[in-house]
Amino acid sequence: MDSHRATRHLMTTCLGVIVLGLMSCGTSGIPASDRSAALSRAKIYLAAADYRRAIETCQVELAERPSAAGYVYLTYVYQALDAYVDSLAKADRWVLVEQLARSLSSQRPDELLEAPDVLARIAKELIQDAAKRQADVAAGMATRLDGGQVAKLWDEQKRWREQRPDGWWLGVPPEWGW
Repeated sequence: MDSHRATRHLMTTCLGVIVLGLMSCGTSGIPASDRSAALSRAKIYLAAADYRRAIETCQVELAERPSAAGYVYLTYVYQALDAYVDSLAKADRWVLVEQLARSLSSQRPDELLEAPDVLARIAKELIQDAAKRQADVAAGMATRLDGGQVAKLWDEQKRWREQRPDGWWLGVPPEWGW
């Protein structure tokens, strides 16, 4: 019973850290006049599987220029994170899941000394759950702003995913102009 309670506590703590990390991803740093450069950086972060920075960049872009497209871009990055974690799990690459969990943390210097130890399989579930919930929230906001534009953007990303079923999460549709 104590082992079960300890595991549950660990999972709850890890989920809290990951959700807070995803929700608190920055709102500073990218000038309003630099949109294409910001999205170009987000595209590079996706290619490097640096999802924390990709999320931060999209959140900053959205804060500077609220739009349905901005919410769709953010939703896409959360979905890409979910798909990437799933691809790592299917390939039995649990060390990379652990590394991803670390990269999603706040990256504060004190974490070098007190890095959170998360079991890779638990981290997978926590990351995917948090990413799916955040994607749902952002998608709902996008649809409320401009359902027509959202439908167009989702058609573009659907074709992108179909053309790249084994790695779409490391890039964005070319029509998006990132």
